[in-house]
Amino acid sequence: MKYEYKPFYRRKLPHRHSPGGILFVTFRLYGAIPKVVLNEWRNTRDALERELAITRDPKSEIENARIQFYRSWFAKFERLLDSSKAGPLWLKDVEVAKIVYDSLVFRNGKEYELFAFCIMSNHVHVLFKPILTERSLTSVQAAHSTKLYSEHPPLGNIMQSLKGYTARNADLVLKRTGPFWDAESYDHQVRNDDEFYRIKRYILNNPVKAGLVIDWRDWRWSFDSALGR
Repeated sequence: MKYEYKPFYRRKLPHRHSPGGILFVTFRLYGAIPKVVLNEWRNTRDALERELAITRDPKSEIENARIQFYRSWFAKFERLLDSSKAGPLWLKDVEVAKIVYDSLVFRNGKEYELFAFCIMSNHVHVLFKPILTERSLTSVQAAHSTKLYSEHPPLGNIMQSLKGYTARNADLVLKRTGPFWDAESYDHQVRNDDEFYRIKRYILNNPVKAGLVIDWRDWRWSFDSALGR
């Protein structure tokens, strides 16, 4: 199977990733963030985009403004998710959490190199490097552009497959229907070794920060490639 590779695409959030890049991805349950907060985020985002559209700042500064905006809102969403006592908490179900855990581990070595992940009650953090590399890409000339393809799935296809499979099986366990995961995921390409280890510590210590365990190794739904579990 051939997958089309796009280095940039946009849903609600902008997504950028380079072949061979390490990615920090967060995805959450549908409805885990209150609608009033999402509306505030959209209004603030739209106002920022209008402001950036008329600014004469260099492209690098405009992009930095966007990055800082999404980082600040990521932190706000994280605080809400970690402290949530209401809303969907389907990942607290042992069978459901195991479906997500096993699916993440199963894809290791097939779609990506897995470094770490943590499954919380309403969201998941994962750190991995897609197998797709620069050398695996082939170019095909289209009518007015050149398209890139690979036998290895890029981020968008990985997340679509992962979320689709886990949602279908979780719904069977929970005997429910309707959206399971939020359609959008947050992703960030890791820039250097320092950032890699900082993000990995952040992921593994998420249940500690949330007050669920004292030592992250006591959290059943965490994975660290260095330990193989």
